[in-house]
Amino acid sequence: MAERILALPGDGIGPEVVAEALRALEAAAAWAGLALEVEFELVGGASIEARGTPLADGVLARARDCRAVLLGAVGGPAWDALPVAERPERGLLQLRRELGLFANLRPASVFPALASASTLRPEVTRGIDLLVVRELTGGLYFGEPRGRSTEAGLRSARNTMVYDESEIARIARVAFAAARGRRRQLTHVHKANVLEVSQLWVEVVEEVAKDFADVSLQHQLVDSCAMLLVRDPARFDVLLTGNLFGDILSDEAAMITGSLGMLPSASLGGGGLGLYEPVHGSAPDIAGRDLANPLAAILSAAMLLEHSLAQPAAAQRLRRAVAAALDSGARTADLLPEAAPGEAGASGEAGALGCRAMGDLVLAELAKLPD
Repeated sequence: MAERILALPGDGIGPEVVAEALRALEAAAAWAGLALEVEFELVGGASIEARGTPLADGVLARARDCRAVLLGAVGGPAWDALPVAERPERGLLQLRRELGLFANLRPASVFPALASASTLRPEVTRGIDLLVVRELTGGLYFGEPRGRSTEAGLRSARNTMVYDESEIARIARVAFAAARGRRRQLTHVHKANVLEVSQLWVEVVEEVAKDFADVSLQHQLVDSCAMLLVRDPARFDVLLTGNLFGDILSDEAAMITGSLGMLPSASLGGGGLGLYEPVHGSAPDIAGRDLANPLAAILSAAMLLEHSLAQPAAAQRLRRAVAAALDSGARTADLLPEAAPGEAGASGEAGALGCRAMGDLVLAELAKLPD
């Protein structure tokens, strides 16, 4: 039977990068003897325009019936004036919450061919291979009470950071298990010197650590961790964080490696269903111009193969094809020295491949790999 995959291209450059990721995914799956059945749905701004909501109930139902979800990007200035609860990003948050996808995995490593793409010196970025494990369905983004009000003529706003011990323990177990399969080093990132929530995180992480005696655990304040990520990023193996800290630090880690256009992610829950998406945003300024970098989306497809389809060999084959494409000297605009740091693509750089051409090259390299 064919494995059902739900594609949610979303907004901005999302449709362009998802198209290339699907081509690569289907080729790698075919090599592994897997047949895929890809379905398409709307999310984010595209869904707002068509249905008046960033995520329709029917999309959730279809997602639950699939093995995995591949998402492009959501959001853009066209919807910035909407109330927060109605913006495209709420669709993504709701999707994660309703599907129970509490664990976000964001690997950050440096392809040898891109050693000079980072704004840091090559000797600092050499050897970076870290994984951010971010709690995804709790904390400030979901805590209650929240909202805005006006009292005595003064506007105020509030958000609540709240976690219970079960939420902390389950994400800690994911992080420890990941570290066990890597270099067995786990760094828990917190702010326990001022936050009671972080103090609970330290307690619970220490309790979970007793079941992973083979993994080295250290605790690191979030502000000093941000500094160390820039000064000595290769020291880290697995970073365990709450929702807010992980959101920030994973983007910092992405830029250390050279470009947001290179970083994939997986959002996982208790079952086999996962949501896979590139870390970069919707980049509306270059949408539809064939300038986006599809490699983060393609690498997200590799994570889909590994985690949801249980095909680690096919996943590694796809990563090798990406590495070979980069080794050939091919670059999208964001990977050229002239590009603005962090952009998913920029116009006007001579010698840059477009989104489709980079996808073509990855497919060509994939076909050349020995069986």
